[in-house]
Amino acid sequence: MIAITKLQKWRSISMIPLNNLINRCDVVSICRLLHNGPDTLEELLDRHLAKEQKPTLDDEEAELLNRRRLTSTRREALSLYRDILRASRFFTWTDSRGFLWRDILRENVRKEFEAARFETDPEIVTRLLLGGQEALESALEKLAEKHRQEIEKERGGGGDQR
Repeated sequence: MIAITKLQKWRSISMIPLNNLINRCDVVSICRLLHNGPDTLEELLDRHLAKEQKPTLDDEEAELLNRRRLTSTRREALSLYRDILRASRFFTWTDSRGFLWRDILRENVRKEFEAARFETDPEIVTRLLLGGQEALESALEKLAEKHRQEIEKERGGGGDQR
């Protein structure tokens, strides 16, 4: 109903000759004439369509967000490092030179983490963390499988001797 009355009002205003419209005192605002309008379709759309603006962050907010991100990845990296050190306890045998695998693993893990210590690209940090977690899980699965095989050997060997 309201839209119809506005349309009728517009039609009645548009029927008035242009000279009368401009000279009338009761017209609150004069509509933009065609020659004063936008030159292109893009200008028309830019003027009349609402644009989505991303909220801009000032320097302090951006720094705070960056610190949160770094703190989160730092926590994840420290957690992964601790998990690897805990898992290395189970590698008690020696290599061909007589060094404990536990010590070799810890030394290599330390080198890897030190090499990536100052990496700031979030994508690379995430990739490194995921790769480290997958490697840890894989190593623990292989270790568990070897332990199962050793237990089966002991059980099988003990049963045959009786």
